Amino acid sequence: QVHLVESGGGSVQAGRSLRISCVASGITYRHYCMAWFRQAPGPERERVASIATNNVASYTDAVKGRFTLSKDGAKNTLYQQMRSLKPQDTGLYYCAARFRWCTSNWRVWDYWGQGTQVTVSS
Repeated sequence: QVHLVESGGGSVQAGRSLRISCVASGITYRHYCMAWFRQAPGPERERVASIATNNVASYTDAVKGRFTLSKDGAKNTLYQQMRSLKPQDTGLYYCAARFRWCTSNWRVWDYWGQGTQVTVSS
């Protein structure tokens, strides 16, 4: 059984930093694209950052230069370091896994965590 477990969210003031983590179990980690999606109020999820099986990371324009994605294969853990946080970064951050290929279409991802809330106040 596959589990993605997020942690590290919280409430911070604008300009501060947070690191969120996702521990994966039940998958062969290196075969999956891993990503963080953000859901603001509403049904849609936006891909914030993803890291492909070749370890190449991609970011949405709004977070480039502020967010850094990394993964520890030995621990099956995905990290997202978030710096210079802005109120518009607020949302429920979901960790997701998709076999082999990354895509921004959140509806076709294979596995999801339960989400961790990040709230940035001005």
